[in-house]
Amino acid sequence: MPIDAAKAVAAEPRSAEIAWDHKDIQLYHLGLGAGVPATDPDELRYTLESKLHVLPSFATVAGAGMGVVGGLSAPGIDVNLAHVLHGGQTIELHRPIPVKGKATTTSRVAAVYDKTKAAVLVLRSEVADADGPLWTSDSQIFVRGEGGFGGDRGPSARLEAPERAPDRTVERAVREDQALLYRLSGDWNPLHADPEFAKLAGFDKPILHGLCSYGMTLKAVADTALGGDVSRITRYSTRFAGIVFPGETLRIRMWQEPGRVQVTVTAAEREDAPVLADTLVEHN
Repeated sequence: MPIDAAKAVAAEPRSAEIAWDHKDIQLYHLGLGAGVPATDPDELRYTLESKLHVLPSFATVAGAGMGVVGGLSAPGIDVNLAHVLHGGQTIELHRPIPVKGKATTTSRVAAVYDKTKAAVLVLRSEVADADGPLWTSDSQIFVRGEGGFGGDRGPSARLEAPERAPDRTVERAVREDQALLYRLSGDWNPLHADPEFAKLAGFDKPILHGLCSYGMTLKAVADTALGGDVSRITRYSTRFAGIVFPGETLRIRMWQEPGRVQVTVTAAEREDAPVLADTLVEHN
């Protein structure tokens, strides 16, 4: 069969050197819609090199996502990319990401789960620099049609929204050119830029990167619930529940509890169609 779960999990990890500086950080932040208004001191922390801090979701593009690329070409993995969906993403921060850095990323297939009609690959990247661990990133990748091999189903718990009104609801506009700018951080999938390719994939027009919605949501939480202090964020997880088109609006609902902010994200113009679910920002 195309996926040999035991072989994939047992394979030797793959390592690569990555590097970034303030230009990579600034480009990533701009791709999330940072810098509006351009002279707002709160936005300058995302755009001006002398004041720059790093949103933790930058980890998903540092080194152009070596974990996902490496994982899908790992021993034991032979799948049709047309059947691959990014199902979820988790980042654990071991310390704040520096504005300029060099690090080693070590990637492996941490688990393969059998969901009967699909397989789920957990692709893990552990990143460390000369001072020690920086972050661990888990990408949950659904591969349609590759389940039914008798493996462990894996975790399936859902994070139910609290039975009370959200503490905050904010909206963030997705610019028409958002995907075109975001893709310059390393995700060149034509699904997000080429109308003809998008139609072949079943969409009326290109869709926004899921990881762009992911980053926009974390920025909204940091700015409104954490006083703009990104260094407080220790872990961020989500499940991708639906798509967003450039030009739409993200409606972000937040429930704040000690040490955590629970979030749901919907597309405002499409009757609150789900975008991100089971979303949790943990902080100190």
